[in-house]
Amino acid sequence: MTVLQIASLLIVLAGVFGSINYLFLKLPSAIGILIVALLASLSVMGLDAVFPTLGAADEIRKIVLDIEFSDALLEGMLGLLLFAGALHVKLGDLRKEAWVVLLMASLGIAISTTIVGYGFSWMTGAPLLVALVFGALISPTDPVAVLGVLREANLRKSLETKIAGESLFNDGVGYVVFLFLVGMAFPTGDHHAEGIMGALKLFGQEALGGAVLGATLGYLVFQVMKRIDDYPLEVLLSLGLAFGGYQLAVYLHMSGPIMAVVAGLFIGDVGVKYGMSEETRKYLDSFWELIDEILNAVLFLLIGIEVFAVAFDINALWGGIVCIVLALIARCAAVSIPILLLKPFRTFTSDVIPIMTWGGLKGGISVALALSLPDNEWKPMILTATYVVVIFSIIVQGLTIAPLANRLGREPDLL
Repeated sequence: MTVLQIASLLIVLAGVFGSINYLFLKLPSAIGILIVALLASLSVMGLDAVFPTLGAADEIRKIVLDIEFSDALLEGMLGLLLFAGALHVKLGDLRKEAWVVLLMASLGIAISTTIVGYGFSWMTGAPLLVALVFGALISPTDPVAVLGVLREANLRKSLETKIAGESLFNDGVGYVVFLFLVGMAFPTGDHHAEGIMGALKLFGQEALGGAVLGATLGYLVFQVMKRIDDYPLEVLLSLGLAFGGYQLAVYLHMSGPIMAVVAGLFIGDVGVKYGMSEETRKYLDSFWELIDEILNAVLFLLIGIEVFAVAFDINALWGGIVCIVLALIARCAAVSIPILLLKPFRTFTSDVIPIMTWGGLKGGISVALALSLPDNEWKPMILTATYVVVIFSIIVQGLTIAPLANRLGREPDLL
């Protein structure tokens, strides 16, 4: 199938599944589309098992593999989704939670990667470096999944900023850690880094370079926006910043996700305040909200149909179920330790740790990273475990985070 045919099919299916969810399931849009897509996929696989001569599952599997989910997300959709999400997080709110976000996006990732890595190695017998690769790809919370759920959960502002801010940055940091560990575990792969100096160089080039590039491009686009008053052109400039900036970051071997987040934060705060008319702000918000909703629908549809790319070996399936518990334990530690370190300096409400633990959703980025791994004997198990954790996270955690917040009483913001 051509790229245009695949894109057309995905848009049609997202619309059909979204309508089914709206009319019958009445769940949050993205989660509903994922559930309908997953049920449809499993139904086809079940039908194929009963009537093997149909060969429907094999045909759909070919189409799914043609889509190349990893490239479609990491090199196509992710920049737009992160930019759209960052536009609605204000720098003033983020500044108040800066230390929490910084520690969770750095120390938290290291803690979670270590716990999951050692646990996965002990459980499966995988080499430690390979297990740590799994830890690195499953540890970051997915900003797309998190921001989609936050819109429905109606959490209080400070807690929403903590979760959103952490998710926007920790996937970029987690991606750098993933690249380094892949280079160590699979030295014949595309990415290779050696020793501590290699890790520091990679982190500086990817993470810091991406942040500097995002701030620079955001500032330049803001200066242009300040000098014009034409909302179609200004919306086009923001789209060019998200698309072009992300691809430039990839070309320069910098972190595209971090570039998109920093640029989005700059335009969403400084650009909106000082570089746009009220009319432009309205159209910019509406445009990016629509982009966000459409791409979210397509992404969650893709996650649902990626079940065709997963090898459902019974041992790998049970391993994935155990990894759900392992990932939650690691997430709890990644949240608790930074908060305990900061407690002498500021006050936290009692619901922060449970809500941030349960609200740390995994998503498409983890699946994309698992699919991008070099072929090896452990890849099928890692992919299955990743998929099981992601599906549980989005469906179970995503649908219960709002009731959990209500049950804990939605404690008021602390100054």
